[in-house]
Amino acid sequence: MHLIQKEKTMTKNFVEELKWRGMLHDAMPGTEAHLLSGMQAAYVGIDPTADSLHIGHLVSVMMLRHFQLAGHKPFALIGGATGMIGDPSGKSAERNLLDEQTLRHNQAALKEQLSRFLDFESDADNAAVLVNNYDWMKDFSFLDFIRDVGKHITVNYMMAKDSVKKRLSSEAKEGMSFTEFTYQLVQGYDFLHLYRSHNCTLQMGGSDQWGNITTGTELIRRIGGGKGFALTCPLITKADGTKFGKTESGNVWLDAKRTSPYRFYQYWLNTSDDDAEKYIKIFTFLSKETIATLIQEHKAAPHLRSLQKKLASEITTMVHSKEDLDNAIKASGILFGKSTSTDLKQLDESTFLDIFEGVPKAEIAMSEIEQGLDMIGALAAKTKFLGSNGEARRELKQNSISVNKEKVTEAYTITKKDLVNHKFVLLQRGKKNYFVLVVK
Repeated sequence: MHLIQKEKTMTKNFVEELKWRGMLHDAMPGTEAHLLSGMQAAYVGIDPTADSLHIGHLVSVMMLRHFQLAGHKPFALIGGATGMIGDPSGKSAERNLLDEQTLRHNQAALKEQLSRFLDFESDADNAAVLVNNYDWMKDFSFLDFIRDVGKHITVNYMMAKDSVKKRLSSEAKEGMSFTEFTYQLVQGYDFLHLYRSHNCTLQMGGSDQWGNITTGTELIRRIGGGKGFALTCPLITKADGTKFGKTESGNVWLDAKRTSPYRFYQYWLNTSDDDAEKYIKIFTFLSKETIATLIQEHKAAPHLRSLQKKLASEITTMVHSKEDLDNAIKASGILFGKSTSTDLKQLDESTFLDIFEGVPKAEIAMSEIEQGLDMIGALAAKTKFLGSNGEARRELKQNSISVNKEKVTEAYTITKKDLVNHKFVLLQRGKKNYFVLVVK
């Protein structure tokens, strides 16, 4: 079930909303007054080099949603053309080119994810619109572009941009190609095109995009004879200095096939107190009063991690579903709380592997399970989970061994009925020592 339903748009001060949520980095003078003068259109550009958004995209997506809730019209621009070039902002190398078929596939996948946040389908005046800059750039000849666009922006102006200066002064041996240098012109033209075709007067993005956005406002002034506005949000950081949205296994994606709902939930649950206080304002739609109460409650009893739990619950439900949230909570309980063999057997294979990632494993032939595997063999002789058969016997006598979360004795035999997902058996010594039998 999608988050978005047909709802009456609210009249809110969008800039004020971003300010208290810590989502405003900079805005061109006059932006707030412009937005308060009536319904306006704004866009955010999204890189289509993958068929899923990751949580690094979420801040700008949340901005678009707040924009729509404030009664304005959001445009999500898929950068099919700009994605082929590579934006120098904060990057040290160029991107690979994508073919059109891949771009179209990625665009469809991204729209599906965006529809969990934005209302594309209703007949409201401020229904969201998805556009792809490849559609208006693909037939634009090089000669036409440098004649109609390039002549209006000087090289001096382009060289003064921070994104260009940083790249040129970096130690990268390959320097900066002409292709990348022209990126700001192509992105600037997007803004001009949307201004002309949709009366889009505002471009939003991360603070590293300020230079590219203001190139667009300059083109609107010089070519379009109008006024464009710029607004940026801060780049999200973590209190410990590590990169937001990254784990040891890479990006935290919105696609459940790339990052399981369990792993997604755990990412937010494991945020620090400082980060949780910041993130709950940025990544949820909870009200100012509700958030203030939650922060107060958390400070009174930080060990309960109520702020992290609320943050993880809200965002997992929003990106995935309530059912996925319930399953993630249940899965978390398997590792950290009280759970049963029945709970364990309800896990799908990917979640099981996520939960027990890094846990020691041993392979056992299916024939051994079909014959019945004795506990000494399971714990020591066949697996080396415990150091010796004698240690295995001692632990079993002390009632510290479990199979699939259920206590067992030396007399127990592991059979096919113990298999989780037809291929796993979970062994456990005490509360924290786990071992997985992988049956093949």
